[in-house]
Amino acid sequence: MPLFDTTIRVVYNHLNLTPFGLVSIRNYAARKGTRAKRAKSKVKVEVQKVGFIPHNQRDLASFLASRPKLKFDDSWKQLPLDNVYPHKYYQWTVYPFIEAIQCLKETNHPDMYNQPNANVHVNIDLNMEGEKKNRMHDNFYRIAPIPHKFDHGEERTVMVFTKDVAKQEAARAAGAGMAGGVELIKDIQNGSIMLTDFQHFVAEPTILPELVSLRGLMKRKFPNPNAGTLDDDVTMVVERIVNGVNYSALKDEYEKDFGQVKTVIGNLNMEPHHLEANFISLIKDIHSVKPKREGPFITRCLLWSPPSNEKLKVDHKQYLDIKETKKLKRQQSGNEVSDEVQEAVVQ
Repeated sequence: MPLFDTTIRVVYNHLNLTPFGLVSIRNYAARKGTRAKRAKSKVKVEVQKVGFIPHNQRDLASFLASRPKLKFDDSWKQLPLDNVYPHKYYQWTVYPFIEAIQCLKETNHPDMYNQPNANVHVNIDLNMEGEKKNRMHDNFYRIAPIPHKFDHGEERTVMVFTKDVAKQEAARAAGAGMAGGVELIKDIQNGSIMLTDFQHFVAEPTILPELVSLRGLMKRKFPNPNAGTLDDDVTMVVERIVNGVNYSALKDEYEKDFGQVKTVIGNLNMEPHHLEANFISLIKDIHSVKPKREGPFITRCLLWSPPSNEKLKVDHKQYLDIKETKKLKRQQSGNEVSDEVQEAVVQ
């Protein structure tokens, strides 16, 4: 090879250049469609703008993982051996109801919190699973009858519809704000009496055909045997509404199979046995709406009395008689109401 060509080749290699005479020539082309596929792969990614996300929905998975479970089960823990033990490592102590009330009275004694007339609160955990596991029990609102009334601090207005004059007087004496028959229905239709001034409506079955004309005005408050507001004994219904325990069972936002009832059953200055009777009436009323499935509906009951945050677990299973509860549920569902009344309610 001549020296001149060798010198040029060395210079071009040093400068990373390719002389015209050394250009490589290919006699083949790229595969068909390669450039088209490459062009399609270079798609511009559009960034979507995300609006405001509430704090309770941000990173929901990590939130639920760090959130403690509301369904309480300490059956896997061992029982305490003495009276002094770390509470979180052992099962909760189950108190008899009377003993739990005595503990609350000692806590609210004048020498301690000085609240001897404090309210007795009860927290009741529920298993909201329905007849099918993938379907949960709906939230429900009820008023449980109690044998020993107390000042619950609520004003509940009741209107009673009955043709019997004696029942009208008895209903007023029980606490009804207004009671009447067909003439009361006509006054409501004329606009002289406003239904918005009353929270609850009670009626006896015999006046139901005339009362159907007000169904559009009452809507969900229309007397119904399932709600216990359509009954022959209107006085008993009025007493239950005025003096009973008002409670609501609400499902958790995330744990749909967990529900809880929070209400008051009395005051600490009441007799412990009276408080126990109110508690029994409450849990029986809750158990009466249990779905038709195996397993417990009420899972745990806690008593507490502010300002103390101490909660005492009580045994509720001993008060639940399944046969008696089913009988109570049939009575509340209105099985004693005639078929004609049932058809009028449906229509």
